[in-house]
Amino acid sequence: MGDLLLVRHGETEWSRSGQHTSWTDLPLTTLGEEQAKSLAPLLAGRTYALVLTSPLGRAVRTAALAGLTGAVPEPDLHEWDYGRYEGVTTVDIHRDRPGWDLWTDGVPPGPEGHPGESPEDVGARADRVLTRVDAALAAGTGDVVLVAHAHFLRVLTARRLGLAPAEGRLFQLATGTVGRLSTEHGHPVIAEWNRRP
Repeated sequence: MGDLLLVRHGETEWSRSGQHTSWTDLPLTTLGEEQAKSLAPLLAGRTYALVLTSPLGRAVRTAALAGLTGAVPEPDLHEWDYGRYEGVTTVDIHRDRPGWDLWTDGVPPGPEGHPGESPEDVGARADRVLTRVDAALAAGTGDVVLVAHAHFLRVLTARRLGLAPAEGRLFQLATGTVGRLSTEHGHPVIAEWNRRP
């Protein structure tokens, strides 16, 4: 069975400033583009049974710059819907809600179409993606790579390891990095994390 590779998109202005970014489709910064290009050697030389990206431009662009071909946009790879906290930093949220934590407190509803999500909501999307991943890996024709966003990929990692969605809090994930989930003795494991060239 192949491995599951997780690629966080390169830097954007808001990832640099710490602003929560879900549906706001910001482009990569110059550094973000360089980060994406630098991933190509880490992703080359593998056979991929499936390449999926978030539909957002920063993920699609990262996949292209990293040399991944045949990528298919997958709506369930969208970042956590931050509701009213879109574009807001944790520091600013703490001014009104000291002690607030995304993983336990969730987010208030935002504008129409953006009700916000709980860890369980994001976990349900991650589980759907993992069902698709498992089918591709079971075919035995190669690895699977997902190009997406930090919080979503952290939740997906927790779910892959059999943990509750909120346990994604344990897996910090930097921009422009690769994680690799594999198996050992039939159990899912983290084989590499936050890898850069």
